[in-house]
Parts: sequence; C-alpha cells; structure tokens
Amino acid sequence: MPERSSILSTAEVRKPVVAASAVREFARGGFHGTTIADVARDAKISPAYVFKLFPSKERLFVAALDECFTQILASLSNGADGAEDQSPEAVLFAMGDAYARLISDRTLLLLQVHAQSVAEIEEVGDALRAGLAQVTNFTKERSGASDEAVQRFIAYGQLCHLIVTARIEEIPESWALLLSAGIRHPA
Repeated sequence: MPERSSILSTAEVRKPVVAASAVREFARGGFHGTTIADVARDAKISPAYVFKLFPSKERLFVAALDECFTQILASLSNGADGAEDQSPEAVLFAMGDAYARLISDRTLLLLQVHAQSVAEIEEVGDALRAGLAQVTNFTKERSGASDEAVQRFIAYGQLCHLIVTARIEEIPESWALLLSAGIRHPA
C-alpha cells in the first residue's frame, strides 16, 4: 500500500480560503443576493473551481456557516478559559463578553441572521441547527451552568443580535434603552 503524501492537495488548501470568502460574501449579500461568482471573485479563483470544491450554492453556504460556528466555538472557549474564576456564572459572563467582541465586526452575526432567514432550505436549516446544538452543548458542558442559565445565555445572545443588527444601542429612546439595558457591546 503506498504511503499517503503529507502534502495537501490544492483543493484541500483552497477549501478554507473559499469558505472564508463565502462567510464574507454571504454575510454581505445573504443567500439569495450572493452569487458563486461573488465568492469566486473574493477568493480570487474561477466560479468553476468554486463549483468543483462545493457542488452547489447550498453546500457553499453550509461551509460558510460551519466556519462561522467554528469561530464562535473558539471564541466561547477562549472566553471560558480566560474567566477570572471558573464558577458557572463567571464562565458564562466571560463567554458572553468574548461573543460580544466577536460579533462587533458584524460579519459572523450577519451570516447567522441570513441563515435564519433561509432555514427552510433543508441543508441550511440542518447546518444552522447543528451549529446551535454545538454552541448550546459546549456552553452547558464548559460552564457547568444550569439548563435555565444556558437558555438565558442563548436568549441574550439572540437579543444581542437584534441590538447590533438594528443598531438599537445608538437610539436614546426609552424602548431602546429598555432592550439594551445591561447588555455589553464593545465599541
């Protein structure tokens, strides 16, 4: 049996590059507003090569969503590891702070919002639910928090999405202040 080469193929090297381009482009234009050509242009390759790596737009979007959740999990892990103490409350607080910093550039946040808007597409809905399951399970296991605390953490994360996407923190009206009270957002 021949030994497998430790050198990565061009496709194995290009897939993460194309997935990163897909994250940026789908975050900007959404599923319906982004073309394979847009992603190819950002990745500096041909649309045909994108289709070779990802045979459908749905698979390309799923790759972008998988990359998004990989980054989210890494951020939550770093936040948890950096918690001043390892009590469930402190770990959740540190994870929330890390997530707030992560979504401050809006790219991953917008990709998640776009994914929610097309979750009826079977492959996208499956990938979205799988990512949410990973985040929920990781949060529960790493923090050791109660189910109610984890649910509240996820719910506050969704509220953060709303506050950031609608720029509610910039509005000085009472309703906006009520929604954003106690929610931290890095500048």
